[in-house]
Amino acid sequence: MFEPVIAPSGTLLGLLQRGRGDGTLHALTAPREQALAALNHCVRHDPRRDWQVENRSLYYARLYLDLDGGLEEIEQHLFDAEDLLDEGEVRTGLALSVLGHLASYGRRDALLLLRRYAASGSNWAWALDELALRDDDEGLRALAGPVLDRFPTDAEGNASLAAAVGEAFEPRPWRLWADDPRPAIATRVRAAQEQASFDRWQRQLRAPGPRPSWGVAAVLDWAERGARRGVALHEPAARCLVAVAQPDDRGTIVEAARSGPDGARCAALRYLAGTHDPLALDLIEQAAAGPCGTVADVALSAFERMRSTAAVQRARRWAGRPDALGAAAGRMLACRGGAGDRDLVLGALRAAVRGGEHDPAVLSPLVDGAGRLGIECAAPVLRHVYRETASSHLRGRTARALAATDVSFATGFAVECLWDCEESTREVAARYAETGDARVVERLRRLAADPVEVDDVQLAVRSRIGAEHPPT
Repeated sequence: MFEPVIAPSGTLLGLLQRGRGDGTLHALTAPREQALAALNHCVRHDPRRDWQVENRSLYYARLYLDLDGGLEEIEQHLFDAEDLLDEGEVRTGLALSVLGHLASYGRRDALLLLRRYAASGSNWAWALDELALRDDDEGLRALAGPVLDRFPTDAEGNASLAAAVGEAFEPRPWRLWADDPRPAIATRVRAAQEQASFDRWQRQLRAPGPRPSWGVAAVLDWAERGARRGVALHEPAARCLVAVAQPDDRGTIVEAARSGPDGARCAALRYLAGTHDPLALDLIEQAAAGPCGTVADVALSAFERMRSTAAVQRARRWAGRPDALGAAAGRMLACRGGAGDRDLVLGALRAAVRGGEHDPAVLSPLVDGAGRLGIECAAPVLRHVYRETASSHLRGRTARALAATDVSFATGFAVECLWDCEESTREVAARYAETGDARVVERLRRLAADPVEVDDVQLAVRSRIGAEHPPT
């Protein structure tokens, strides 16, 4: 999958792609045609780097409602000829989720469009999951025929149907169809449900991997065979070593961590770091400086997961190094360091931002550490990360850090965070936003009454309203 192209943060499109609250606020004051064009672009071209972590659908659905936007662009996107060629769920998933939220708000046209796509679109399973949460029994029963017609009645078709039943995120339609008054539909769905359960049981019986009889050598060999196939097995292999390794196996594992083949070496390093072996830190330093990038990455990841006092002390020695090990040490201190490590954590954060780092996995622990340690002079760097990052997940963590470090947060970013795409960010805003701003009071009231808003946000809003406006 290609990386999404993100517009500059100061543009309307860039703000909407990032899911920032300012995106909604700017869209509501921009010419309607311009705002709808930017909104439709975001829905048709999913801007998220990781759609399984970041949220946008409710954010975009609310903006469609505020702009009274039509669904013609979404309809064209869903039923484009490309839908016949690209059966992956990434192309249409965001659009279908937006329609699902709009249906929850009572948009009948969104519900009908979901039904149409579930009957004939390639990503029908996603559409069916959205309908399972929002449609009535009559609407779902009407889809039984079109969905089952996708699967031939031969052995291959029945196997595909059973797989679809087993993989369904929402079981409601299938349970409804299993009790359908039409015998042909009910009989076939029940048979598919039974086959899906049997297939799941068979997979559990035939699961490849370690056996109770395996020892350390067998586990390390399994990890190495996985590496040769391009499958990373060092994590499960390390867990297996915890179960099977005896004290006299330590020498074998240390040797594998020092000079074994890549797959076995990664598993051994992960195991030694997890058990806080006295040699783990020296072996990690050696691996991080080695020629194999995979082994170095695993060594650094294993180091960052360590929780021992010795690991934190070593991190203080390594912090400031101009290499990957120094960066990992900074992240370690951000997560587990104390007040005396503030300068090292701030230096690591500044170095990452100056170096153009934008990976949320790298910046998130540093941002969290700045907030946890209350590093007030980190606020300018955190504001920069907040504005520029394309990751709404990282922006939410940055908002929490700013709440702990920036005295202007309550009257600044916290206000726009009330319209943010991430529910956790809206929750932070609900707790901190200064209610002297009329927009804040009105937004809090809307969130409290919104039937689609998540419980955590509404709880924060109501506790805030109740505290500031007690009953008389």
